[in-house]
Amino acid sequence: MEELGRLSADEFKAADKFPFVLVLDNIRSGLNVGSLFRTADAFALSKLILCGITAQPPHREILKTALGSTETVEWEWRSDIVEAVKELQTKGYKVYALEQTSQPIWLQDFKVEPSQPYAFILGNEVDGVEERALALCDGALEIPQFGTKHSLNVAVAAGILTWSLVGKGPCS
Repeated sequence: MEELGRLSADEFKAADKFPFVLVLDNIRSGLNVGSLFRTADAFALSKLILCGITAQPPHREILKTALGSTETVEWEWRSDIVEAVKELQTKGYKVYALEQTSQPIWLQDFKVEPSQPYAFILGNEVDGVEERALALCDGALEIPQFGTKHSLNVAVAAGILTWSLVGKGPCS
């Protein structure tokens, strides 16, 4: 890791993070959760919030794909997504769902406001973001797609989202 210029786990924990939180709404696959931990580590996101049935570390499938990022990424669990969203909003976060809706904000058009913390809800692999949570959001972001399928794997979608955000964030 030294040759690659990577931070140690302790250095990473102490380093500045982007003010972005990923909220995982009932993610069924532990493999997806592990991939989301790695994405949060790769893009220095401030936290993951795991909600509902989302598996929590230590979990065999999470550890398989997280490759140690469960030790570097801050995370917490909430039983209810609505509780998590309301708590984030009281702390000043703007909350957006990554979801297909009738009035989406296309990801490429989304503007990050300096010094504004954001939370992004990633929904269940089959059912998407829970309607109760969607109703509380400041908006819904959508990734344009041009093929025959109308959805992406949640971990892939999160990678596209976070890559787009860090280029618009306060550290860019």
